Amino acid sequence: MSKYVCARPVHPGEILKEEIEYRGISQGELATRMEMPYKALNLILNGHRPLTLSTAMLFEAALGIPADILIGMQTDYNMRMLKQDKTFAARLAKIRQVAAML
Repeated sequence: MSKYVCARPVHPGEILKEEIEYRGISQGELATRMEMPYKALNLILNGHRPLTLSTAMLFEAALGIPADILIGMQTDYNMRMLKQDKTFAARLAKIRQVAAML
């Protein structure tokens, strides 16, 4: 079975933003419903702040989207972003080279 991957990493906030727009819920209304500051919600929905376990659970409570799926999306996003970091890739290569000699 092949796994299809989007050409660019997609932050879970992008998906959530599309979902609330589809449902006709404003960000202000959702922030109130989730009892969180509007700015914090907006940063997540625009991909400038990561989902945490607690915010994922708040989204689950407010929208019915399972928190474990949202956290999985955040983890996938984090991994893809890290794999694109050339400095970190060079560091990994160096560590793997040393480990191969052990």
